[in-house]
Amino acid sequence: MTHSFISPRLIAAAIALAVLPLGANAACYAEYKAKRDNPLKLHYGIAEVLDAQCNTSAAKSALTPRLAADGWILLSVVGFVDEAALQGKKKSAGAYFLRY
Repeated sequence: MTHSFISPRLIAAAIALAVLPLGANAACYAEYKAKRDNPLKLHYGIAEVLDAQCNTSAAKSALTPRLAADGWILLSVVGFVDEAALQGKKKSAGAYFLRY
């Protein structure tokens, strides 16, 4: 009769490898302001960006073409919201909550 023993290190390594791809695709949420001209319209919104884009410069690069597709011009990235604070911002963003 043979007994197989799986080491705790092997189990920990397998779990780490299984979870690793999930962390690479994590998201954050960028708060932004945008406008349209003729007539002037402004909006505040929240958009999901990849974790790697969770800085002002990268978020601007990600959001500019998304907004432009609907005729909006990105004015600024105001900040970033994590998952825990996201629902508290839903009312403020209104129709632009996770739209872009």
